[in-house]
Amino acid sequence: MNTALRITAFTAGLAAAFGLALGVGHATGSDPAPEPAAAHAVHTAAAPAGEHTGHDTGGGAAGEHLPGGLQISERGYTLSVDDPFVTAGSPTDLKFRILGADGKPVTTYQQQHEKELHLIVAPRDLSTFQHLHPTLAADGTWSAPAAVPAAGEYRVFADFTPAGAAEGLTLGADLHAAGDLRPAPLPETGRTVTVDGYTVTLGGDLTSGRSNHLTLNVSKDGAPVTDLQPYLGAYGHLVALRASDLAYLHVHPDATTPGPEIGFTTTAPSGGSYRLFLDFQHQDTVHTAAFTVTADGAADPAAEPAQEPAADHQH
Repeated sequence: MNTALRITAFTAGLAAAFGLALGVGHATGSDPAPEPAAAHAVHTAAAPAGEHTGHDTGGGAAGEHLPGGLQISERGYTLSVDDPFVTAGSPTDLKFRILGADGKPVTTYQQQHEKELHLIVAPRDLSTFQHLHPTLAADGTWSAPAAVPAAGEYRVFADFTPAGAAEGLTLGADLHAAGDLRPAPLPETGRTVTVDGYTVTLGGDLTSGRSNHLTLNVSKDGAPVTDLQPYLGAYGHLVALRASDLAYLHVHPDATTPGPEIGFTTTAPSGGSYRLFLDFQHQDTVHTAAFTVTADGAADPAAEPAQEPAADHQH
């Protein structure tokens, strides 16, 4: 693995959302939590010049690759959603399959970050975020209950590693929710947001084309949280969505201590707006704090704290 874990682009507009996911550890209840590894394999990371990650890394010039999640098919695998048309506000049971080059469903996978497949669901306006862990049937069909609260275009991202594959990949597909569509701009946040009584403060900036170090500091009732629990293998899980093209990436945090600070080394492939979704677990509950930031700029540090809507997690 590279000297730094990376976030890449993931773009907002369900014709445009960019996603980075940084793994987190699994709750252990009252038992002592195992120490998360300091470094984890990156599924889709922006590679330095001359380095190839096996994943698309953005750009478009000859020899460059698209970021993960922009394609429904890659390396002989295809994401096939059974029914991409759903009704907003109604319970939705997403069913899909990963098809191999022979057109048959893939039925065996390698476990990554404690799960065989991670499913991300985000609307075009990036107002909500869901990180789901679907169940696999013997015939290769995955299923997961999902919340589709409002009408509009959604993007689903399947992050997985087939059995025997040298590395994972991320495929993306559209989901269409019928109903009264009311488009909204990206939510505005400052450097600090509150969620479920927790205060999360973002440090560092995104500058396109180079490595950046971001820190997220978690506190509650004015006191730093120093007993975060592992979730999916680490103390923080970050998903970044770039507001323009639906690229997706999965990486992990630098820190090996249970808070209050969680650090990430990130690379933005381009300038523009991004949504950052931080998952962290405390007292056996997963919380998600969301920020809107700009690469080649910065979130306004003077902005008032924003109360973010709760994100959905199913395990």
